[in-house]
Amino acid sequence: MTLNSLHSSDPVRGLIALMIAHIHPPHSVQRMQRTTTLSARESARTSALTLARTLAVALAGGALFKAIHAPLPWMLGPLIACALANMRGAQLRLPAAGRNYGQWVIGTVLGLYFTPPVLRQVLGQAPWIALGVLWAIGLGLAFAWSLRRFARVSRETAFFAGSIGGASEMALLGERAGARVDQIAASHSLRITLVVLLVPMVYRLLDLHGSDPYQIGASAIDLRGLAMLTFCTLSAGWLFRWRDWPNAWVLGPLAVTIVLTGSGQTWSAIPAPMIIAGQLAIGASLGSRFTPEFFEQAPQFLMVVAATTLTGMAVTALAAWALSGVAGIAPATLVLATAPGGIAEMSLTAKTLQLGVPVVTAFHVIRLVAILTLTPRIYRLVGAWRGWRV
Repeated sequence: MTLNSLHSSDPVRGLIALMIAHIHPPHSVQRMQRTTTLSARESARTSALTLARTLAVALAGGALFKAIHAPLPWMLGPLIACALANMRGAQLRLPAAGRNYGQWVIGTVLGLYFTPPVLRQVLGQAPWIALGVLWAIGLGLAFAWSLRRFARVSRETAFFAGSIGGASEMALLGERAGARVDQIAASHSLRITLVVLLVPMVYRLLDLHGSDPYQIGASAIDLRGLAMLTFCTLSAGWLFRWRDWPNAWVLGPLAVTIVLTGSGQTWSAIPAPMIIAGQLAIGASLGSRFTPEFFEQAPQFLMVVAATTLTGMAVTALAAWALSGVAGIAPATLVLATAPGGIAEMSLTAKTLQLGVPVVTAFHVIRLVAILTLTPRIYRLVGAWRGWRV
């Protein structure tokens, strides 16, 4: 007698049969469950091995760059090492949690610089920060024009690929407008990587560094204070992420630490090994994005991105250098503050070279928030002016 006949002829017997089948499932179901379990274990094992290989390559790259006294060794070393390994088919990858950790550490460290006197000084530079935002918008439009003109991509893709904003946020806005998300992500990845690689190296070649008058509010490590700071900053990161706000793991911890430091609360400094691990995570995350497929997908497009990035960096540096005297900001600091790079990377460069960390951080944070807020409106305005259907 089949299970269906039992169920139809006698509901009680049918129920008992179903319970037995659930407790002792058929052999085919058992095999499927075993296969699923083995597949999950194999996937976890593969992910663990990939992570171990990525960290090993990143550590080796950082150690090598440290040994040769390269600038930002624990970020640039992992970046270059992971990129070169991936170009040879290593298939390295750092989980999102690794980059989140790096951004959390950097955001927390940067916030420790914003003591009450520093906050007052940064607020006094508001007009120059606003000018920096306008410059970034204009530079993004120039990038977009170049991509449209020379790479022959759609206007939607060109606009959001050229904007000087966060990669994930620009990709999301571009997707809503019908742009190619892969090209937007590739453009931002290549631009940020070029800026991160070239700016510190040029500064080293020109021997540009400072004796930064800005010092972090907390200089000693206190375990209880560190635990409290970790809890508060992690909570802020989770909150920003839950609210789907941009750069959650930089801006969340940064906001909390600025509030604490600005109000005179100096709980603890961040231990150096944690900062090094954060730099390594950011470098490995950037480097592992580059694969042979990355460069094969649209070589002309990437060449135009590289050319416009290099041109934009040079023009921005000259403009910042020319305005530095009027603004009352050190030229090397203003160049970093206006560079078309990311918050974490440029602020970390400023920290390493002792070049106005709060100034650079304030420029980049306000620029990011302003551009993410204004970009959709600018897109609609440009579309109306050019007669696009947006």
